Amino acid sequence: MKLIILDRDGVINEDSDAYIKSPEEWRAIPGSLEAIAALNRAGWRVVIATNQSGVARGLFDMDMLTRIHARMQEALAEAGGHVDAIFFCPHGPDDRCDCRKPRPGLFEDIARRLHQPLNGVPAIGDSLRDLQAAEAVGARPILVRTGKGRLTEAGLGTNHRLPVYDDLAAAVRRLLEEDTGT
Repeated sequence: MKLIILDRDGVINEDSDAYIKSPEEWRAIPGSLEAIAALNRAGWRVVIATNQSGVARGLFDMDMLTRIHARMQEALAEAGGHVDAIFFCPHGPDDRCDCRKPRPGLFEDIARRLHQPLNGVPAIGDSLRDLQAAEAVGARPILVRTGKGRLTEAGLGTNHRLPVYDDLAAAVRRLLEEDTGT
């Protein structure tokens, strides 16, 4: 079974500089849920790795984060999909933890708990820290232009070699084409 790692905010759902603080604020990016369902149908294991510093900042608690993730899982189920696991960092930028991206702790935890090396595993994100965390463990970083992706792409300049797609749906289409050799 193939594995893919996705960031949450800006990749699966709309991002907000004010944070996603409740299930009501969680809104899927068009096509993202269907893309995850397509991965599921093709036999991929879908895992999320997300920084959630709103917990450390006191904007929401762990119960609310669980409710937000439940909302996401419900929306995915309605689209015929699911995620196999959600790994998150609840710490703030000044906490110096190993799990906050761009540090690789979340990715290392995924590898350890799933008993799977991450070399070459696609990791889709919209921010530089997503890409850096993926690179640190040998995963295959992929940038999407949703969320903060356009800003991230502009910051990379023209000499980068990262694959860049308009959104999760476009990235998944390409991965599934590669998977089937088309």
